[in-house]
Amino acid sequence: MKISALELFTVPPRWLFLKVSTDDGCAGWGEPIVEGQAGTVRGAVEDMADFLLGRDPRQIEDIWQTLFRARFYRGGPVMMSAIAGVNQALWDIKGKYHGAPIYELLGGKVRDRVQIYAGISGDSPQAIAAQARQRKDDGLNAVKMVAANTLHYMDTFQHIDDTVAQVAAVRDQVGDDFSIAVDFHGKVHKPMAKMLIRELEPFHLMFVEEPILPMHNESLLDLKRSTSIPIATGERMYSRWDFKTILAEGSVDIIQPDVSHAGGISEVLRIAAMAEAYDVALAPHCPLGPIALASCIQVDAVAYNALIQEQSLGIHYNETADLLDYLADPAVFQYEDGYIDVPTSPGLGIELDEEKIRAASDHSFRWRNPITRRRDGSVAEW
Repeated sequence: MKISALELFTVPPRWLFLKVSTDDGCAGWGEPIVEGQAGTVRGAVEDMADFLLGRDPRQIEDIWQTLFRARFYRGGPVMMSAIAGVNQALWDIKGKYHGAPIYELLGGKVRDRVQIYAGISGDSPQAIAAQARQRKDDGLNAVKMVAANTLHYMDTFQHIDDTVAQVAAVRDQVGDDFSIAVDFHGKVHKPMAKMLIRELEPFHLMFVEEPILPMHNESLLDLKRSTSIPIATGERMYSRWDFKTILAEGSVDIIQPDVSHAGGISEVLRIAAMAEAYDVALAPHCPLGPIALASCIQVDAVAYNALIQEQSLGIHYNETADLLDYLADPAVFQYEDGYIDVPTSPGLGIELDEEKIRAASDHSFRWRNPITRRRDGSVAEW
C-alpha cells in the first residue's frame, strides 16, 4: 500500500478538506485548516507531497516525525495544521485497512459517549439567553459564550457590567444544572482580565477560556491564583512543546488543543497524556467541520482526562454550510442528553458525501474574520 494522491477541497463556510488516496483504492480524509488562512495551509500541504507520495500510509508515526523534524523549520499554526490534516487522513486509512475505528488501534475506548457543548452569541442579554435556552431545549447541557468586545488594556467598567449582564441572563435562563463557559478569546488584557474574572465568579462557570493571549502565558499562573474559576487555554498552541511550560507551572486547569491545528490525532494524544500527569483535563477546541470533530471524538474516546467536546453545529460562522452538510449520514453526530455516542465504523467513523464536497469546492473562496477597532482607532483583538 502506497500513497498515490493528495487532493484538497476548499469548502464553505471556512473549511479545507484533504483526501489522501492509496494505490490499492483506499482513501482517508483530514481537515488541515487555519480559519481564514485556507490558501496558506493548502500550500503547506502541497509542499508535503514530496515526503508523502510513495510512502506506506500505515507508517503514521514515522511520517509524522519526518514532516515535523526532517524539514528543519517546524511548529506554528500553518505547518502544524498541515501535519494535522495529513495525520487525520492516515489514521482514517489505517482504521479502514484494519476494519476498526481508530480508537481500537489506540488501545480501545475508555468511554462510550462524549459530552459536547455549543457556542452561542448575541447582541443583547436577551438574545444570547434565548440561544442558550434553545440549546438546552435541543438536548445540550453546556454552552460557551464570548465574553467581551473591543477592550483596551484598561477600559471602562461598563464593559465588565455588559459581560456580567449577559452571563447572568444565560444563567437565569438555563438554571443551575447547566454548564456555562466564557471565552475571553484573547481579547482581554491582564489588568481587565483580573477584574472581569472576579465579577464572573458568582455564576459558577465551567471554565474561562483564553483569559489572556497565549503569547502572555507567563501571566496565567497569576490569574489562576486570583480565582476559583477553572482556567482553560490551548487553541493557539500547536505542539507538546508549547504546552509543557504551562503544565509544569500549574497555571491551567483545562487544555484545549485543536486536533486540526496541533499536529493531529497523534500529537493531541501526546499532549493529553502530558496533561493527565499534571491532573489537567482535556477539552479539544473544534469550531470546525465534520472531519475535525470526528478526529476529536477518536481522541476523546481514548484520552482518560477528556472532559467535554466543542462542536460547531449552528455556530454563527456557519452561514452558508453547517457541520452536517457534507456527511452522507448526519446521524453519526446526533446527540442525546448532551452527549454524542462514540462511533463504531472503521477509521474516523464517518462517511463523507464526496460528490457534494467536490461540487462545493472552490479554491477562490476566501473566509476572513472581521476586523474591529477600538474607540481610539487602534486594531482590537478579534
